[in-house]
Amino acid sequence: MTKLHLRATCIECGHLQWTQPLDSATCEACGSEWLQGHYDYAAFKRELLRGLPGRPHNLWRYHDVLPIVDPTCPDLIVAGGTPLRPSRRYAATLGNMSLYLKDERLHATGSFKDRQAAVSVAAMLEADVHECVIASTGNAAVSYAAACARAGIKLWVFMTSLVPQEKLREAALFGAEVIKVSGTYEQAKQIATDFAQRRHLFYDRGARSLPARESFKTIAYEIVEQLGWRAPDWYFQSVSGGLGPLGVHRGFQELFEMGLIDRIPALGMIQVEGCSPMVQAFKAGREVADPVTPETLIAILSTGDPGKAYTLLRQKIQQSGGTMESVSDREAWTAMQTLARSEGMAVEPATAVAFAGLEKLAKQGVIKSEDLVVVNCTGHTFPVEKHVLGDQWRVDVDLAGNQPPAPRDGLLAALERLDENVTTVLIVDDNADDALLIRRLLEAKKSYRVFHASDGVAGLAEARQRLPDLIVLDLTMPNLDGFSVLEELKGDARTCHIPVIVVSARDITEAERQRLAGRVAALYQKAALSPRAFVEQVVHVLDVKTGREEGH
Repeated sequence: MTKLHLRATCIECGHLQWTQPLDSATCEACGSEWLQGHYDYAAFKRELLRGLPGRPHNLWRYHDVLPIVDPTCPDLIVAGGTPLRPSRRYAATLGNMSLYLKDERLHATGSFKDRQAAVSVAAMLEADVHECVIASTGNAAVSYAAACARAGIKLWVFMTSLVPQEKLREAALFGAEVIKVSGTYEQAKQIATDFAQRRHLFYDRGARSLPARESFKTIAYEIVEQLGWRAPDWYFQSVSGGLGPLGVHRGFQELFEMGLIDRIPALGMIQVEGCSPMVQAFKAGREVADPVTPETLIAILSTGDPGKAYTLLRQKIQQSGGTMESVSDREAWTAMQTLARSEGMAVEPATAVAFAGLEKLAKQGVIKSEDLVVVNCTGHTFPVEKHVLGDQWRVDVDLAGNQPPAPRDGLLAALERLDENVTTVLIVDDNADDALLIRRLLEAKKSYRVFHASDGVAGLAEARQRLPDLIVLDLTMPNLDGFSVLEELKGDARTCHIPVIVVSARDITEAERQRLAGRVAALYQKAALSPRAFVEQVVHVLDVKTGREEGH
């Protein structure tokens, strides 16, 4: 696919420059990392006024103002196009205000984060990214896992131990490599960032990522179109790191600047009291939010340090109106029950936080009965089958000490352990006893994760999904022999760089040795296999592959 060269403006100083969507670019004028796309709005406005003929009713309907080239790529997951439901019985509990519910629960993984994953993964495909690292408090992990599975991108997900097991398992079910960090979300992000740097992998920067942030402006476009080209008076959403509302506000702003709506809605940003750094700073009149240690059962909203996102959201509220408020876990549970019993809508606790905030502000008189209000129903928690993933669906990382930020020596020690624990070896061998012997030899030496495929076809499938660090390959197998497997591996851009060690049960002819020369890291015959030499060779190859050998 063609890489997109995009004009971008600096959110802070307005400077216009060229960039690529996934670049970690900074403003050439002021050095800010916060850039946003700049598109041909005049041409897009003409399409909007024509009714967007022939466009799908999902987020790709607005591809003209998204940082991608080809929205028709068959590997792209579909997101957006969710309904806007008028509230009746729940609205009556709030004084019969004009209330609409943007039902983002209906996405494939039950969360509005599917929008973020769809656009971000589209940008990865266009940038030829085959392996990605993210940190998540839950929903984004599952959304990215599903989108990456469809696109054939290997995903590493770092989540804290506070995230419900169902979320971790769901991400693993889609094939993501799940790393559970016993620490705060900020510590998980530190570990994820360092892991990506050490392995030279693409790291999704969350709120600072242009595709991730701009994906959410499609929510604003849909709301306005669904309201008959009207803007609501208020837009409500629960807030953790601030990525979602920043993107939604940008969508309203673009529509306003194109003259298609007469106002930008006021923002109702609601946090949970146990993790409310934005609300605390907002009420104190501060431009910067001090980090907090999360103390809430609603783990999805446990971003203790929102960083620059808070400052930007505060500016949006100062410009367009709105407020920030916090509610307790208990108030969220109550709002969840009220909504379920009055509207028949089961929402996740993080979504209920937004409704509890709306109830609180309505009682205070901040929201008027004549106001038109839209609440983002951000997600619905789904269970995941617990019996199909085996024993190695996640890797645990325990940090020394709980104090944020994590001490560097603790992080480095954790990363050293992590390097070993996430190193994967795939054995492709139709002889289960031989495969078990090789597994035991390796696991006795290092804490590697070892997977087994019982034939060449299954081995290729596993290699393309897991992208292991090393493949131990038998040559004599039914259906697809080791030579054919090797040809397929070396002919695929995703797997051609994976080192292969051949361990064969039969004598290898000189012609076959020539055929393997330069294509395998080592060659052993099972009958003459020296366990010590074999294991040392594996460790050496893996250390070179992952850059841990001295001098790399």
